Formats: sequence, structure tokens, C-alpha cells
Amino acid sequence: MQTAVMVGCGAMSEGWLRALQDINSSGKRVEIVGFVDLDTDLAQKRAQTSGFGNAEAGNDLTELLSRLKPDLLFDIVVPSARNEVVTQGFAAGCDVLSEKPMANSLDEAKALLDVRRDQGRLHAVIQNRRFLPGIRRAKQFLDQGGIGRIAEVHCDFFIAPHFGGFREEMDHVLLHDMAIHTFDAARFVAGLEPRRVFCHESNPSHSWYRHGASATAIFDCHDNVTMTYRGSWCAEGARTDWEASWRIIGSRGTLLWDGNEGFRAEIVKAAEGFLYPLEEVEVPELPASLEATGHAGVIADFLDARETGRAALTDSADNIRSLAMTFAAIRSAEEERFVEIDI
Repeated sequence: MQTAVMVGCGAMSEGWLRALQDINSSGKRVEIVGFVDLDTDLAQKRAQTSGFGNAEAGNDLTELLSRLKPDLLFDIVVPSARNEVVTQGFAAGCDVLSEKPMANSLDEAKALLDVRRDQGRLHAVIQNRRFLPGIRRAKQFLDQGGIGRIAEVHCDFFIAPHFGGFREEMDHVLLHDMAIHTFDAARFVAGLEPRRVFCHESNPSHSWYRHGASATAIFDCHDNVTMTYRGSWCAEGARTDWEASWRIIGSRGTLLWDGNEGFRAEIVKAAEGFLYPLEEVEVPELPASLEATGHAGVIADFLDARETGRAALTDSADNIRSLAMTFAAIRSAEEERFVEIDI
């Protein structure tokens, strides 16, 4: 069994703890031995209600890591604190699983990659969409050539969450805090490797966010593939799912996907006439159900990677490519020009 310290005991930690309960339900794989937060009372409260009755709590990460010597560090801190927390974890000999974004800047992300490589540590990021059945079905269908060679990927994200708290004060809130989920999903599902981006960002007059609640981006990708992203975090009514709404166009047809398990696919039936006749095709079910989904899927995969020595599906060496899309889009919005995506 692996031991872990959880850093950051706010509302997000509740979802992690539920995921850990799911993972441990069929045999205990992880024991939380410590909870750390700048707010000691919050850390103690989380320890008392976590289900890990022997866990300690405090606000001194260095001291707890030194004394408890955990195998893992679960990083759920705000993005501005991530670099320091992850670096401390590596220095203490921990493998680290972080909430997204991987880092607060691309330079910080590159530095973290250098440190984890130098110290031989495992580092992965919570990209929980990769562990949903719908995304696996979409990827399977496209990988098998369901609509031919992919040419265009169009993603829409329109939701109006009233979070309160730090998000409503962030710069580039949609791009920095949320868009990476869709960017990473596009890379995973369609195998995209974007080269450059043009992005327009706005903050509508009715927005309750301080900055950047809406954005539109065009990505120029390898193999002459185009990706577009349209999103808003202050779009009341007719909302999309959190996983976005997708139109993926290939050489043989089109896939419409609601981001979960709603699919409609049509391909060309015969090459004849002004508008070629089409036929609807099925998007096959997965051959086997996922053992764990969402956060639980990411955490279980991380534990498996640590035990087997393979790379995690959401390894930071891969995730930095999705993060680079985010920061390039932000820079493009600021400079009002195409920006190269350079890792």
C-alpha cells in the first residue's frame, strides 16, 4: 500500500477523497497520512472527515514530508502555489499527482519537467476527461478510421457557473482555468499537435468575472488539420456539457459528439450527385467498461504507473503540450496575432 500527503484542503479535495474511497473500496491501495493547508483548521477538519483516521494535519509541508516520508504527494493547491509545492514533493522523494493546470506558466512547467527528470520522479496531472467512457468511445471510433482522415475539429463550450472565490478574480479565467480540458481532449481524441494559434478574448458586459470569461481560438495543426474553440463562462441558457460539444470532420464523413456518450456519425454512402448520399453509422461501445472513471481513473492510472514503471496516461511530459496551447492562446489574445506553440 502506498502512503500520501494531500496538500490543499479546500472544496476540490472532497472530490479527490471520494475518488480515493472508490479506489480503496475493492482493496486498500492508498493511505493518506497527512493533510496540509495554510489554514490549519481546514486541514484538521479535512483529516477528521476524510475516512483516514490516523492522518495528521498541519500547515508546514516541509516538516510533515520530512517526518512522515510518504510515497506520494497529492497537490490540490491554487495554481500560483503549485511550483513550490511540487518541487518540495520531488525533493522529499515523492512522486506527485497535481491538479491542473500543471504550472502557472510555461517556464515553470518546463522547470518542473527538468527537476522530475533529474530526480527520477513520476509526475502526472489530473485530466479527468481522459477517463470518461465517452471520450474513449470517440477516440476508438476515430482511431479505427470511422470518418476517414481527420481534417477539422470544432469545439464549443458554453456554461455559466457562479463559482465565487479566486476564479472570479483571475486574469484569462476561461483560457487559464478551463479551456485546457478541451484542448487536452482534442489532442487525445483526434491526435492533434497544434503548431500555432490565433485567439480573441473578451469579457462581456454582463460577466461576473473580472477578466476573460469568453474566448474564440483557431489552431493550425500538423497534417493540415484545423481546430477551433469557442467558449464562454458567462453564457446563460442552452448550455453545453462540461466536456464541450464537438463536430469532427473527416475525409469520409462527420462525427457529432456531445462530449459524453451522445454520438451521431454520418459517412458518404456513394460518390455521386450534387450532394453525396450519406448513411448513419454506429459509434461502437467500448469492448470493456472502464474500471474507474474521472478523478478515480486518473489516480488509479497514476498508482498503476508507479507500480509498473510505465508512464501515466496524464504524465506531465505529455500534459505540457496541452498547457502550451493554453499559454499560446493567452499570448495571442494579448498580442492580437498568431503565436507559435513551442515546447
